[in-house]
Amino acid sequence: MIKIKSKMSKYLLFIAVLLLAACQNRTTNDFIISKNSSNTTFYVSADSPELVKWAAKDLAEDLGEILDTKITIDYTDQIHLENKGIYIGKFDSKLIADLPENYNNQLKGEWEKFVVKKYGDNLFIVGSDIRGTVYGIFDVAERMGISPWKWWADVHPEKQESILLRLPENGIEESPSVQYRGIFLNDEDWGLQPWAAKTFEPETGDIGPKTYEKIFQLLLRLKANTIWPAMHPCTKAFFSIPGNRAMAEKYHISIGTSHAEPMLRNNVDEWSKEAYGDFNYFTNSEKVKEYWSERIAETKNGANIISMGMRGIHDSGMEGNATREEKVKLLEKIIGEQRQILLEYIDKPIEEIPQVLTLYKEVLDLYNAGLKVPDDVTLMWTDDNYGYIRRLSDQLEQQRKGGSGVYYHLSYWGRPHDYLWLSTTQPGLIWYEMTRAYQNGAKKIWIANVGDIKPAEYNMEFFLDLAWDINSISETTIKQHLLDWSSREFGPGNAGVIAGVLDEYYRLAFLRKPEYMGWSQTEPTTGTKMSEFSPEEAQRRLDAYTELVKKVEALKSSISKERRDAFFQLVEYPVKGAALMNQKFLFAQQSFLSNNKTEKEELANKVQKAYEEIGALTHEYNQTISDGKWQYMMSMKPRNLPVFSMPDFHLDATSPNEDVQNQQQPRRIPIFIQAKDYSQAGGEENYRWNVIEELGYSNESVTLFPFENHLFQEEKPYLEYSVPIEKPGAYQLEVCCLPTHSNNFDHKIWIEVNDAKKKEFSLNTRGRSREWKENVLRNFVPVTCPIEVEKTGKLTFRIFVNQPGIVIDQMAIYPENDRRHYEIVR
Repeated sequence: MIKIKSKMSKYLLFIAVLLLAACQNRTTNDFIISKNSSNTTFYVSADSPELVKWAAKDLAEDLGEILDTKITIDYTDQIHLENKGIYIGKFDSKLIADLPENYNNQLKGEWEKFVVKKYGDNLFIVGSDIRGTVYGIFDVAERMGISPWKWWADVHPEKQESILLRLPENGIEESPSVQYRGIFLNDEDWGLQPWAAKTFEPETGDIGPKTYEKIFQLLLRLKANTIWPAMHPCTKAFFSIPGNRAMAEKYHISIGTSHAEPMLRNNVDEWSKEAYGDFNYFTNSEKVKEYWSERIAETKNGANIISMGMRGIHDSGMEGNATREEKVKLLEKIIGEQRQILLEYIDKPIEEIPQVLTLYKEVLDLYNAGLKVPDDVTLMWTDDNYGYIRRLSDQLEQQRKGGSGVYYHLSYWGRPHDYLWLSTTQPGLIWYEMTRAYQNGAKKIWIANVGDIKPAEYNMEFFLDLAWDINSISETTIKQHLLDWSSREFGPGNAGVIAGVLDEYYRLAFLRKPEYMGWSQTEPTTGTKMSEFSPEEAQRRLDAYTELVKKVEALKSSISKERRDAFFQLVEYPVKGAALMNQKFLFAQQSFLSNNKTEKEELANKVQKAYEEIGALTHEYNQTISDGKWQYMMSMKPRNLPVFSMPDFHLDATSPNEDVQNQQQPRRIPIFIQAKDYSQAGGEENYRWNVIEELGYSNESVTLFPFENHLFQEEKPYLEYSVPIEKPGAYQLEVCCLPTHSNNFDHKIWIEVNDAKKKEFSLNTRGRSREWKENVLRNFVPVTCPIEVEKTGKLTFRIFVNQPGIVIDQMAIYPENDRRHYEIVR
């Protein structure tokens, strides 16, 4: 069997209105279903689990809607291949076992694997287990143009005369790259929780079984199998709401809990100081163990992934005054006693009970200080909350029985600043960090913090596509993935423009997220101020967003009626919202700097208009689209941070102070260099320099492949650049790298200019230093190297790296003491 390796290949299996000529010239592996064809019956194994029957019914109903006909489902154990249609079942069901082909060797004992194959005029969808069979059904649905977001983003199926499913010669055979794949619902206070409580599930008044049913269905359509439920103080604990656990069991979704919720407990809702005392293991261990035991006893038969260890009641360190060494010893004791609780209530060997230790914030420090973790417990690495994974398994850790995984943020509440409003993580960054994690052994569990799910639809799907098949997207097909997604959601005619708009939307946000445009911070919260963009850069950014909005407006008339609400949710709201946030602050900046009273007032009015339009746009999201289905889902000011208000600096100031005026003076144009434009590259055997598209300010950052951790000793890989210098003098070379991390804080580069002695520079920061905060808010680490040019001509310099994991984006050569530009122009 052939395993499809790219999203691009998937979308060669497309919906088409078939012409007679196409029918005559089709390949023998085409499967065609139309309103009048004889293969409109689903034959589903009668002994199939209810979940398989539900998925088959769901696909049948969608095909019936597309073709405007009734798709019949026949639950049977009898195979009659003269009865044309789609045959569905597990490999060991009676119906499938009687097929001409034996799938036993391919599927027996496999985890979530499926096969899709044409036999004669029939289509077979066969799975190794329940979820594998369901994934096979939804894989076919997606290849037929049915969006996984049909409910969650209102991507309604469109009418077609016929559907063509074009299969590879030997069919499709797929299984997951990562065993547990899922999402964390988090910071739900301003979206998911009020929407569920007031709009979708008022009878529960919370995120209850009706909401979770829709979430679990979405996860299965995206080939995911795991959830960390919502857990903020505004939400009741998952297991405390009747029906939630039963719904997870119905949809075969594994339940885990976040880094701050050991043993399936939601501390912020369930820990009662009056009943249990202090949440302090130093002084109150028996009550804490009793609390944990209650939940494990209640859920002992569930398909759960147990979070181990202990932090504070919420997202904070463990309670109790103790040295680091004392906390390490106590945490080892806690994990040991938690495992005893698991053995007491769950009738399995301890190594067969899925357990995870999430090495987040101070827990990673304790691990690095020598914390010993049982070999069968999965080590779950985390990013730094801003998309850069803090640590990965070394070669010894990669041999652990429990393996490793990643908890990754696509949404975040915290310092130096939240990004809870729009989802703007650059797809290239997700690809790079998660592929790097996979190559260093993170194959057990991937969880993405997706906030409220909306508006993180595309980023969430991109993440889960990689988790399902790590080879489905490469460094050269990230754009193609976005194009294919746009084609599936809005048709091939609009796909190119939509993909281009979203590509630039992500790139502009990589320079500065909309939530960071006030140049403010939180924890502690500061007021907004002017940006670091020069007047020229500010205008260029305004022009770029204006062009995106024009394209969005021009597209709207070409979007079909069935997809207009989807277009608003997936494209129009995020693009316009980002544009308006930039306008609000950059027009304010221009107004503040202007000495012309009339111009100043006109710009101030534009600021007010942008602010009001964000409100109107959000009102449309909540009240108008989809007949009010998403009321209370979208907030224009999560946490009410200053960035969501009008700018703090005074638009009516008669003249800015001298420092501000100096900062905003026109700057001389330096020599700009993109990392991909190297003249020569050198590297150790088995390592090569490659461009990653959709990554960095340039959208074409450069790094070493493969990504496995390795420290180069003698010969170090390098990139060489040659640029003309027209005037002798003192200069500075600035190299902009992404703020990626190494296990030992030892990312280093060396710069060698015209064969002079190399100069060494360290890239990494520790903890939450001022430098780290600046780096993650602007997505680069600047390295500045002084250069003395004695004569005109070509300047040649090399950049050496000491290990993979260093990503070079852009460079510039400035006259000495010149102020840097925020963005190096492409």
